[in-house]
Amino acid sequence: MMTAPMVDTDGSLLPIEGTEPMQVPDIVLFAHPQSLASGGPYQPVTGTVVDRRALFDRLAGASRVTQVTAPPGSGKTVLLRSWIGEAGLVERAGWVLVQRQERDAQRFWILVIEALGATLPGSTRVRSLTPAPDLDSWAIVERLLEDLGSLEGPVWLVIDDLHELRSTEALSQLELLLMRSPAQLRFVLATRHDQRLGLHRLRLEGGLTEIRAADLRFTLAEARALLDGGGVTLSEAALAQLVERTEGWAAGLRLAALSLAGHPEPDRFAAEFSGSERTVAEYLLAEVLDRQPEPVRRLLLRTSVLDRVNGPLADVLTEAVGGERILQDLDEANAFVVSLDARRFWFRYHRLFADLLQLELRRTAPAELPALHAAAATWYSEHGEPIEAVRHAQAAGLWSVAARLLADHWFALYFDGRAATAHDLLTGFPAGAVEVDAELAALMASDELNGGALPQAQRYLALAIEKSTSVPPDRRGAFQLRVAVLRLFLARQRSDLPAVVEETQALLALAEAPDTAQLGLGDQLRALALIGLGAAQLWTARLDEAERHLEQGLALAHRIERPFLEIAGLGPWAMVAGIRSSFTLGAERSRQAIELARRHGWAEEPTVAVAYAIQAYAMVGQGRLEEAEPWLDRAERALRVEVEPAAGLLLRCARGGLELARGRDQAALRAFRAAEALAELLVVPHALATGMRGHLLQLLVRVGETDRAERAFAELDDQGRESGEMRTALAALRLAQDDPEAATVALAPVLDHTAPVAIPHWLVQAFLLEAIARDALGETRTAESALERALNLAEPDGVLYPFLFHPAPGLLERHSRHHTSHASLVAEILNLLAGKSPAPSPGEPEPLRESLSDSEKRILRYLPTHLSAPEIAGELYLSVHTVKSHTYHIYAKLGTHKRAETVARARALGLLAPSSRQR
Repeated sequence: MMTAPMVDTDGSLLPIEGTEPMQVPDIVLFAHPQSLASGGPYQPVTGTVVDRRALFDRLAGASRVTQVTAPPGSGKTVLLRSWIGEAGLVERAGWVLVQRQERDAQRFWILVIEALGATLPGSTRVRSLTPAPDLDSWAIVERLLEDLGSLEGPVWLVIDDLHELRSTEALSQLELLLMRSPAQLRFVLATRHDQRLGLHRLRLEGGLTEIRAADLRFTLAEARALLDGGGVTLSEAALAQLVERTEGWAAGLRLAALSLAGHPEPDRFAAEFSGSERTVAEYLLAEVLDRQPEPVRRLLLRTSVLDRVNGPLADVLTEAVGGERILQDLDEANAFVVSLDARRFWFRYHRLFADLLQLELRRTAPAELPALHAAAATWYSEHGEPIEAVRHAQAAGLWSVAARLLADHWFALYFDGRAATAHDLLTGFPAGAVEVDAELAALMASDELNGGALPQAQRYLALAIEKSTSVPPDRRGAFQLRVAVLRLFLARQRSDLPAVVEETQALLALAEAPDTAQLGLGDQLRALALIGLGAAQLWTARLDEAERHLEQGLALAHRIERPFLEIAGLGPWAMVAGIRSSFTLGAERSRQAIELARRHGWAEEPTVAVAYAIQAYAMVGQGRLEEAEPWLDRAERALRVEVEPAAGLLLRCARGGLELARGRDQAALRAFRAAEALAELLVVPHALATGMRGHLLQLLVRVGETDRAERAFAELDDQGRESGEMRTALAALRLAQDDPEAATVALAPVLDHTAPVAIPHWLVQAFLLEAIARDALGETRTAESALERALNLAEPDGVLYPFLFHPAPGLLERHSRHHTSHASLVAEILNLLAGKSPAPSPGEPEPLRESLSDSEKRILRYLPTHLSAPEIAGELYLSVHTVKSHTYHIYAKLGTHKRAETVARARALGLLAPSSRQR
């Protein structure tokens, strides 16, 4: 039985079972707040504190924002905590330690509020918060700003390990807090690397104090104070040598101080504290680890194979009890063990110390490593931690166990949007293991397909089917489900609608079979199948069926709380609306997908790329070219066109349309040629294929290659030539050939709907070309009638693209003087053609009859600052036009006309926190 070490009042660990006491020098090593998972007041430093006077003076005279940036082990935390204690700021300092890879903005702000709530002076109170799924973190910041409005006297907020904050939203909100909080609130940010917080403005204004790695290096005097505090005496020469060889690195000096305590020959040790990292590690192991009592040493070594450890897991690996008490006591003694949660249940070792432990374990007991990893794999598997279980099974060389574990959780990883994690795990298997294991081969096929390697995916699928007889009977049902999903994905990848229908039916039948129903995947697979079927029907222009199946799949995915599947369905669902003539509805649906992806940290996942592309597609159609560009960029970064060539065709068409509207014909030609190449990969013609070829034909006309366009039209089959899109393109060709009469002949079947268009927006273009042709023929009244029809079709959804593609400013100007019903739309088109920004839509006449959109709320929060519209655009990664348009709508909805007036009105309505000057 293992007995936990007890900590005596002098900082030493009391002996265990007759061993000698283990002395822990009373020096601050790796100080940290009591809990990594909580925010609260400053926790005082115990032990000897090195008086770093120069740095203390810089902190005392610092600006309102101080940033301490340096690598790990540089002493950032110790410096800040000791300065707070020395400066007498204990009662006015709140401390937040950001959790590792923190992506939850709400959790971060709750920690900030807890820290401030425990330290604010006087009557100032910060309202506490309870975590809730629908709690808006932007609203949290606004409420915090309101509470801080009455702040009396200076208060310091220290945010430690800021580099661990991985939430873009939380960083944007923190930047807003830095800009808008009262001057009495001072910020100290400790981070390993610079953050994107817009601190350059503060730097230029002299409002930022920066302390970097070079500033944190220990001087000779500081190193002497550190060693003296630990009872270590070195000669001047030995001390200089130690400082030189550690380059003043705080962690190296602190570890040296620990090792030197009680050493009979400190000068010799200091002289030998050099060389390669391995040499240093060997000395530290001998001087630090070997001084631990054997039960503690055994626990540290055997659990060093883990990224994190708790008491029960430590007991399994050490075959003893009492591990939790040992870990807690080591944590309290600052002995390189750090708690990871408020309960102090999970722990990790300081990374440097973990490396040293692993090195010693490999040196002293290499034969134990497989058994330790195997035991860890079993424990993690039994406690619902499959990822760690697979990794440890792989480390133990238990390939079949690792394969079974990964296969059992493959669907969960996919439905949770963790394909990247699954890929990382698969890379841990040797090629030989894959070749003999049917289940592993099926997983490799899925991974290769997700990565766009179609030939490799097909090879692994064939291998899985070939080896399928080796799958145990009790696992065969799940294996067949994985193969069925693979077949469905392959069919979708080619837009092979008949195959998609067949594979969907096969998958649903398998999911409901008695031997697979027990897996509990029925609803998830049903949602996956419906969304996949709907997407295939969309790309093949079966819009009614597509909408029905997508809505059914989305409803089911929402009901079973599978947001990753919802995102996969929302993009195609948005496209249905876009094709059916409603750019506005398509954009609204795609924003749902984008917001859902952002909320779950999937903003860069391929599954959201279609939603980005629809945003761009809709904005191009509405003439909002500057706004379309960033969405196209995001879509191109996220989408793997080799995986989803049908979605890639949409993306290339949107890019081509943008370049066409901007007059960059060669760039547009490249984009449409790329779309044409993707169309060749599809079994069934794409819904946008005809329109894409129509654009290509018109592009040839635009670049003066009318003969080539003529040949291309002649090479079409009868069905292609008679489509509405191609007849419209032919009309553009005839106009370029100065034959407006032939253009009207080409357009006649389009206008009377005997040559229908797949996408209704093409009718706007057809009537516009009819107007241009009739005007050229001198048929003024007929031209005006056709143009009015084009405007009638364009007005409801703000379709401006055809008027940019076929500019006719003279015709439009004359038309605006002849009692058109669309004067504002004509003015907007003329502004665009003249290079001006389009006029935004007017807001509601009554203030707040319509609530502000999320985008408008984000713009509103920046209006109380001194940032200009271009600067706000830069902070939010938007175009200047977007910021100005949203600002216009905010003014309209609030019934204001100026920025200051808008801010005052928003504060009066509770949309912004009151100004501290008003209190």
